[in-house]
Amino acid sequence: MIRQSAILLACAALLIAAASSPLESVSAHLGAVRTMKADFTQTDRNGRTMTGTLLIKRPGSVRFEYQPSAKLLVVGDGKALTMIDYAVKQVSRWPIGDSPLSVLLNPKADLSRFAKPVPSADPSVVVIQASDPKRPEYGVISIGFTRRADAPAGLMLEGWSVLDAQGNRSTVRLSNQQFNVPISDKAFRWDDPRPRGPRG
Repeated sequence: MIRQSAILLACAALLIAAASSPLESVSAHLGAVRTMKADFTQTDRNGRTMTGTLLIKRPGSVRFEYQPSAKLLVVGDGKALTMIDYAVKQVSRWPIGDSPLSVLLNPKADLSRFAKPVPSADPSVVVIQASDPKRPEYGVISIGFTRRADAPAGLMLEGWSVLDAQGNRSTVRLSNQQFNVPISDKAFRWDDPRPRGPRG
């Protein structure tokens, strides 16, 4: 009886340890978040900043609506990311899987295949780093969370930084995060500035 109790306690301890590991915690967070709204501040390698509103609807949908003066919009529809530059009436598209952001947009992603935890001196901070070793040109993304009991799976997504293959780093910091709020699919449509008219 004592032996069985000891085994049960040992198993429980292992389960608790596994659940609290960074990758497990982040996976639980991604699985618990269906939608998210937040304000963002993006800083590029030259220190220039832009602000805007971020919408995420998993799986795959994302919208970066930049400040009006930027005349820039980035939308993901689950298959591709589209950047619309209204200032020059230019549209660029690339597969969503080619973007480091795909880590955040797929709630079923197996993080153990391409991500690793980054040591932090602050126990309330969780940072993971993700990259595709077979495709280094896609860059490396470092995603930061803080532990908060009122956030999904106990983690609050605070932002991320992306280091591209040329060594250029851009950083996104989030504020006013809201999780699992209603977001219409219409939010991920966009107006094409080119002569062919609206598309989404």
